[in-house]
Order: sequence, then C-alpha cells, then structure tokens
Amino acid sequence: MTTDRATAQAAEPIAGIEVKPAAGHIGAEITGVDLAADLDDAVIAAIRAAVLRWKVVFFREQHLDHAGHIAFARRFGTPVVLPRRGKASPPGFPEVETTADRLELGGRFGMDHEEWLHRRRHTLLRGWHCDHGARIDPPAATILRADTVPPYGGDTTWSNLAAAYAGLSAPLREFVSTLRAEHRLGVGYQPRPGDDAYVRHLLDHQIATHHPLVRVHPETGERILYVNGYYVDHITGLSRAESQALLDLLVDQAVRPEYTVRFRWEPGSVAFWDNRATIHLAPSDTAHLDHPRIMHRVMLAGDVPVGVDGKPSKALVGSEPGVW
Repeated sequence: MTTDRATAQAAEPIAGIEVKPAAGHIGAEITGVDLAADLDDAVIAAIRAAVLRWKVVFFREQHLDHAGHIAFARRFGTPVVLPRRGKASPPGFPEVETTADRLELGGRFGMDHEEWLHRRRHTLLRGWHCDHGARIDPPAATILRADTVPPYGGDTTWSNLAAAYAGLSAPLREFVSTLRAEHRLGVGYQPRPGDDAYVRHLLDHQIATHHPLVRVHPETGERILYVNGYYVDHITGLSRAESQALLDLLVDQAVRPEYTVRFRWEPGSVAFWDNRATIHLAPSDTAHLDHPRIMHRVMLAGDVPVGVDGKPSKALVGSEPGVW
C-alpha cells in the first residue's frame, strides 16, 4: 500500500464520512462511503489514513463486483496476481482469489478437511497469520469482501502487532529487536505415515525467508512485533528450546484480547487491513454448519521488511521481490 508520511499521520475530515473505532487498539468502521463509486482523492486519503491508524477498517452494505473490487484496490497500490488460486476463483479476474466454505487445500493431497486441519494445526495458535508471510515481500494490505456468509458463525479476528510490541517490557523490546526468525511453509505439519503428497509438494514448492522479529513499518515508522502462529519456525541464533519458549511468549503477547478486534460478516461487508502490522484468525466454527461462506480477496503488493537495525529480510528459497 503506497502513501506518503504526511498522509500517514492524518487526513482532513470529509463531510458525511465517519470513522468509528471498534475496539481500543484496533479496528474501525467507516460509514458514508460507496466503494463502487469513483471516489475522489480526499476520500481515498481518509481511508488510507484510517487503515494506517486502526490497522483494519470495515465497510458494510457495499455492492462491489470483481471489477469494482480490483478498481478500488488499485487506488491504494498494485494488486497481486497469484500464479495459482483457489479453484472457486473467478476466471477473467486474476487479481481476485475466492475462498468457498472450507480451506483451499481441504480435499487435496488425499486428505479431507478434518484430516488436513488435524495434521497442520499443531498448536491452538496455529491459525493466526499474516497473508503470505513466508515470502520475502508479503502483501502490504488485503481487501476482503463477503459474498455469501452463514447467518451465524464465521467471524474473523485481527490483532495489532504494533500495540503488542509496545506492550512488552522495555528490556524485552530491546532484546527481540535484535533477533531474526525463519518463516516458511508447512511449519508444524504432521506427515502422514508412508508417502505424503503434501510433504512432496512442500519440497517442490517451499518458500522460506529470514525476517526481523521486529520490523519497522515503512509508512508510520512504528515497530511491529513480526510474529505469527502459522509461518514462524524458529528464531535464528537461539537453541530450539530457547526459540520455542520465546516464540510462545511473543505469540501469546501478540494475540492478547486487548489487542484484537472481531468482525461479524454480512453479505456486502468489506474488510481492509494492513498486512504489515496485523495478524488475523480465520474462523473455524463453520465446518459443521450447512451454510456456505464465500469470500473474495485482493491483495496489494508489499515491500521487503526492514528491521530496527536497518537490515532487510533475506530470502532463503522460493521467492524474490515483486515476483509471484
């Protein structure tokens, strides 16, 4: 997501548009905006400022189609075109990825949905993630819209990683700012006995990167506790035991309830979040419900994270900046 420092600090209030905070540290609902309209630059600036301030913003009762979704995203950056998308994704709109009902990989690699969840979720915090965090340049932002949602269940939760970092004690903030961690695909996956098609897939398509444990936000200058339960394998330079103990502490810190916001989806709802400063938790309470949940997302190209020491992340395998 592109902007300048002046815009990141504040935007002029716009008549008829209201930004209503949803929680103490993260989340705001924006009213008075039709995302399908040809919005002027002042409205775009106000939305951008709200995303940077509140990390995730919500819009309700929107009427975006795929083309409108992409057009809105382009006002904030360059949409990512994925080389492979979920099978429900719309043809003719390569920037849009659609998720329908269950996780994209459910039913693939010889596993049903339940076995897939069992083998990959080795901890209760495994679901917390940023989008494509194993890449050298994870997306800057994601814009997700609800097409069809169940009448209950299916909420998404986000956490503010800048607030989580600020909430650490000063000595711990100083220590973790010196460290790096390896982020990669398949962390904690429990292989099937014998041949495992997903293990072979990981070996052929592995992505891994050394990211700073604390990254500096490129637009706001905030320090971000750059951890999650999905991609982070270990902290480099520490023993495995030390790494796991510290990661457990930091991920627990990152998802403390006071740093989170939970959003109840409705058809036409849109969430727009800063993928550099948040992690989110997709719902796991709908698999047993006989109700579809169809969502469409567009991601914006991001930059290479930079640590407090000014050094950028280092790709280990599988990704390079700007190449998907």
